Amino acid sequence: MRTVRVIGVGMGNPRHLTAEAVDALRSVDVFFVPEKGSAADELVALRRDLCRAVIGTDDYRFVTVPDPPRDRSTTAYAQAVQTWAAARGDVLLETMEAHLEPGQTAGILAWGDPAFYDSTLRVLDAGRTTGRLEVEVVPGISSIQMLAAAHRISLTRVGQSLQVTTGRRLAEEGLPPGCHDVVVMLDGRCAFQHVGPDGVQIYWGADLGGPDQAIVSGELGEVADAILARRAEIRSRRGWVMDTYLLRRGIPHR
Repeated sequence: MRTVRVIGVGMGNPRHLTAEAVDALRSVDVFFVPEKGSAADELVALRRDLCRAVIGTDDYRFVTVPDPPRDRSTTAYAQAVQTWAAARGDVLLETMEAHLEPGQTAGILAWGDPAFYDSTLRVLDAGRTTGRLEVEVVPGISSIQMLAAAHRISLTRVGQSLQVTTGRRLAEEGLPPGCHDVVVMLDGRCAFQHVGPDGVQIYWGADLGGPDQAIVSGELGEVADAILARRAEIRSRRGWVMDTYLLRRGIPHR
């Protein structure tokens, strides 16, 4: 039996790791990271830097895992993602069995918290259900929490619900009816610019908790262009950007 620890590492700032996450990092023999190429390789370097900063020894190894391509031409999005996750799981299990001795501990570093739009746990399902892996999860500080802290706001309001969704869903369906506070993640298309701006505020943040943190807030119709420009500048300079935002509507009187 091989043990895999899925460790939430927040936005990559060592100061934002929980004590439990630090202990988990120091227990790992081999870290497995996806190899996606191009700008994504910088995220591998960030993982290495994080481990170097907090572990304090070099008694561990990094092994890159080839990332199978995903079919982006199909309209069956959910099925394509499920097929991709299964393929990733097969490759990951093969790589682990080749590089990890029984009794050793594997580590997978998840950005933010593994509970929010991270595919790691789905990828590991096959190994867990067949008894080939023992999976442990260590929570981390999510970008959602960092967003609220950066803007000094509460994400929830009295008697109101909070919905977390993706840019894809926002673009296809708009703001969900009856919900006045919506956190949007994984929005590479900046779907907020297609939302009717009347009465909507946005709280946006990129590189949250990092040295290049950028935040913008205000009435959506007034600050959307500023967000688009700031996001484009970051992406041009770094090759990638990780951002999230809250859309907030006024609550109608009853």
